[in-house]
Amino acid sequence: MKQFKADLQAVMDRDPAATSKIIVFLTYGGFRAIRRHRRANWFYRHNIKWLAELISAKTRRLTGVDIHPAAKIGQGVFIDHGVGVVIGETCEIGDNVTIYQGVTLGGTGKDVGKRHPTIANNCMISSGAKVLGPITIGEYSKIGAGSVVLKDVPSHSTVVGVPGRIVKRHETKIDLNQNVPDPVLQEFARLCKRLAVLEEKLGVESCKYSIANTDVIEDEAYLQMLVEKREASKQNKATAENKQVKEDKKDN
Repeated sequence: MKQFKADLQAVMDRDPAATSKIIVFLTYGGFRAIRRHRRANWFYRHNIKWLAELISAKTRRLTGVDIHPAAKIGQGVFIDHGVGVVIGETCEIGDNVTIYQGVTLGGTGKDVGKRHPTIANNCMISSGAKVLGPITIGEYSKIGAGSVVLKDVPSHSTVVGVPGRIVKRHETKIDLNQNVPDPVLQEFARLCKRLAVLEEKLGVESCKYSIANTDVIEDEAYLQMLVEKREASKQNKATAENKQVKEDKKDN
């Protein structure tokens, strides 16, 4: 009963669309999948595997959530929407984990033994993320939408990309905001800024559509520096040209 209350309260705490516990109990596919899995897991652990598999198969048809009956799931786990979620046989999920639609916690081949991920307490796995292999996602970590994670993730980390890379370390508490940095775009921006400095030194105008173009750059201090350097470069060039003209006239 304690586990049931924790699962129900997890939905109420983390889904703003949940208006009442009775509606969650009767209509939420993710909550229903968790409850049916706990039943299937009990039969699996008591060696009534055929019945466990039967319950799991029916859960998949009813909710669109595919959880192997041997998977270990802690208290307060919230599967939002749930359609397309796949959780493998040797997967272990801690307490207070949030999983969004389309998530795969799967294996990477035909290995035997432990071949699925371990998700520690208080993690968030965003929509469409794939966490593959016998890896560990540390406590209070966040996996960005669409990411593919193939290596261990330390606690208090935010991971995005394909393959997943750590882009941020955060404090103990995490929110459910799925807006995370784009490490590829950030690296391109850094490269373009370096290129802009070289272009300034050579007196070359930045490409019109470059991230380094002054119309695109968001860093105010850097933008001001670029503008000042560009104006100074133009003035120096004009001064040098005027001086050359005067010298040419004097020679004539």
